[in-house]
Amino acid sequence: MDFGSFDLTALLPFIAVGFAAQLVDGALGMAFGVLSNTLLVAVLGVPPALASQRVHLVECFTTATSGISHLLHRNIDGKLFFRLLIPGVVGGILGAYVLSNLDASVVKPFVLLYLVAIGVWLLVRGLLYPPQLKEAKFIAPLGLVGGFLDAAGGGGWGPVVTSNLLIQGAEPRKVVGTVNTVEFFLTVTVSIAFIWHLGVADVAGATLGLLIGGVLAAPIGAWAAKRIPPKPMLIMVGVVLTLTSAFGIWKAWF
Repeated sequence: MDFGSFDLTALLPFIAVGFAAQLVDGALGMAFGVLSNTLLVAVLGVPPALASQRVHLVECFTTATSGISHLLHRNIDGKLFFRLLIPGVVGGILGAYVLSNLDASVVKPFVLLYLVAIGVWLLVRGLLYPPQLKEAKFIAPLGLVGGFLDAAGGGGWGPVVTSNLLIQGAEPRKVVGTVNTVEFFLTVTVSIAFIWHLGVADVAGATLGLLIGGVLAAPIGAWAAKRIPPKPMLIMVGVVLTLTSAFGIWKAWF
């Protein structure tokens, strides 16, 4: 890396993208990958494959920072964490293993349709009904499916797991904090081969900008998750999930 030619101004757009995406993800438990990829491709003109590679690498660091921040703000439910961790990692390994034999692009639009429906339901529930908090029961299978889809489909852990735990009535800030923290272990598990072959050199440039922005925003997102009341959080999660999933469907089918 040639530090003599280092240009901070060239990194600023990528820092802004990473900051904005992680701010939403840290506060609502989803959408870093979707928002980062969308902004990189649609706004900054980065080729889709390259954008996906960069976001995948950066997530290893942003999820670590986000997890530590949520831990400091006491947004993590220890029991839920361990019930999600092992199924999520196992699902991620299975998803990575079958990726070469499964056309995930065929399945992904139907998963996105399901997530749109979940997003609309969360939005309606947040607007019309006061949230009734209760302990989630359907956890291990959810972690397995979420980890599998994240690895095989190139993303989906946050939207699938966060939204379904909220549907079950779990406390929003604990859901967001716990799901974000488990995601670190999942991301490292499914990314380790990619990072090994990538080398240190590719951390330069746009990837470094995303990394800086994401790490800076992670503590703010965790702080916001702790302070947003359940009702507006349900509404915001519903809006973000519906819009990002609908955008994914539009990209896949049109």
